[in-house]
Amino acid sequence: MSRRRKYAVPGVERGMQQFKAEVMRNEGYNVNPDRPDDVKYEVAKELGVPLEPGDNGDLSTGSAGKVGGRIGGSMVREMIRLAQQELVDRKKE
Repeated sequence: MSRRRKYAVPGVERGMQQFKAEVMRNEGYNVNPDRPDDVKYEVAKELGVPLEPGDNGDLSTGSAGKVGGRIGGSMVREMIRLAQQELVDRKKE
């Protein structure tokens, strides 16, 4: 069962999914823009984590964290880069 995210800003779900797809494409992953969450299976395979569609109750939290960390870490690095660029652009105005 996949967990539903609750974002702090209502209505950003689609934008966040598009952002995830863009970031993971830039990381070299093949991402279906209509199903960006499926990139987790490609990441898991690369990391040697036996993640499969459906119930993964026997998956350790460490293994699950490796997959989520790779995806989330990439997204956070890109958000920081974008925020830094925004600060530089504001100084130029």
